[in-house]
Amino acid sequence: MGHAFILRLIRHAPTAGNVRKAYIGWTDEPVLPFTVQPDESKQVVWGSDLLRCRQTAQGFFPNAKYIADSDFRELHFGDWEKMTYNDLEMDAHYRSWIDDPKKLAPPNGEYFQQLAWRIDAAVERFSETGDFTVVTHGGPIRYLLSRANGQPFFSQQAVHGHCYTIAWTSKSAYKEGQRCISYSAEPLMANGNT
Repeated sequence: MGHAFILRLIRHAPTAGNVRKAYIGWTDEPVLPFTVQPDESKQVVWGSDLLRCRQTAQGFFPNAKYIADSDFRELHFGDWEKMTYNDLEMDAHYRSWIDDPKKLAPPNGEYFQQLAWRIDAAVERFSETGDFTVVTHGGPIRYLLSRANGQPFFSQQAVHGHCYTIAWTSKSAYKEGQRCISYSAEPLMANGNT
């Protein structure tokens, strides 16, 4: 795959908010302790500018230069930041958003299409071919996987500490909306940390 465009997408290690199953979009909280076999050979890693992604990248790739990009952030959940389903289940706007998240946004938050535009803008900054490791969040990974396989956003899985590798023949193929030519997923963190 010498001329391929490859994205290796890693979801950050869990945070306290993730454990509570809260909406943690732009809230900048640290990761919980995690165990990983570091890859000391990686030279450069890209990812979200939020602390949880930077800390995860440092644990996974201690010798790599980290290029932080706010366009790789999670969806901004606005007034729903740090809240759980149980906190919001009786809220009519929340129920409508759950039913059709592409048409509505959380109050003072971001529309799904804004997330998509940000992620596409971040990917656009990569060269036409190459192998890019990105430490990011569940939403951006689900978006990129859905672009890769043509399946709905909410049918995608994005597990903490897993690496999802997707490849296209070139970045042009990605931009044209072509399906990926290869896909794989593998856990990177020790059992009990995901």
